[in-house]
Amino acid sequence: MPLPQMTPEQRAAALEKAKAARAKRSALRADIKAGKVSLKEVLASTDEIAKKTKVKQILVSLPGVGKVTAENAMEEIGIDENRKVGGLGANQKAKLLERFGA
Repeated sequence: MPLPQMTPEQRAAALEKAKAARAKRSALRADIKAGKVSLKEVLASTDEIAKKTKVKQILVSLPGVGKVTAENAMEEIGIDENRKVGGLGANQKAKLLERFGA
């Protein structure tokens, strides 16, 4: 299916919206790394940015958790590598909290 044709103004607005979302996502990850926001808070969040962030990005942002640890934990729990926080089930969230703490 071809992409819809957009006017230059629509394209510019879409690019600005994407830029703002990336900045918010980056700030969320920085807050997690700094310990200002816990995994429990992210998983319980109703914020659209948090819900649309991939689980792997959130886990790698946790202090002491690297790419391999995050991938192994997600595989053990049964979370697809492309799953976003908003798409997690209650059992998956509970297992992540059990594994990585609140």
